[in-house]
Amino acid sequence: MGAGADAIEVNCSCPHVKEVGLVGQNPKLVMRITKAIKNAVDIPVFVKLTPNVTDITLIAKAVEEAGADAVTAINTVSGMAVNIETEKPILAAIHGGLSGPAIKPIALKAVYQIYRTVKIPVIGCGGVTNWRDAVEFMLVGAKAVQIGTGIYLKGLKIFRDIVKGIWRYMKNKGYESIEDIIGKANLKT
Repeated sequence: MGAGADAIEVNCSCPHVKEVGLVGQNPKLVMRITKAIKNAVDIPVFVKLTPNVTDITLIAKAVEEAGADAVTAINTVSGMAVNIETEKPILAAIHGGLSGPAIKPIALKAVYQIYRTVKIPVIGCGGVTNWRDAVEFMLVGAKAVQIGTGIYLKGLKIFRDIVKGIWRYMKNKGYESIEDIIGKANLKT
């Protein structure tokens, strides 16, 4: 078996690095970066988008036009915290990324909007801590779900719990395929 990756996720949206966060807000720059990476590799390229924009669908369209194989939505939401004892921001960079359950509603809205806009698959993420969260993302259009904070909170058993929960949900609803769930709450009008 050879070494390497099965796919690349391009983070064009890190709020911890000012220049990267700004790149993710510019459709032309995201398009150029995506095209350059697609031309350099022979594996799927996914582009992770920032929610810190006025219209996330513009960035998603640029990513699709550049040839990305999928779009991941969303990265962290820009935020900050202050230590009341030192009366200074907690982060050295002043602000950074808020993640976890607090951003799930924002992430769901972004996936919903992107699913309606592009034809490439959407990978949903942001606050997935159980199978219900995963199903919500699929119902609004996510073809796959990424888990970050959930691993930190519940350990690796979260994957087994989510898979079992999704299968129970499908059985109870009479669904035969995961495809029966994807986009069901996102009827195109």
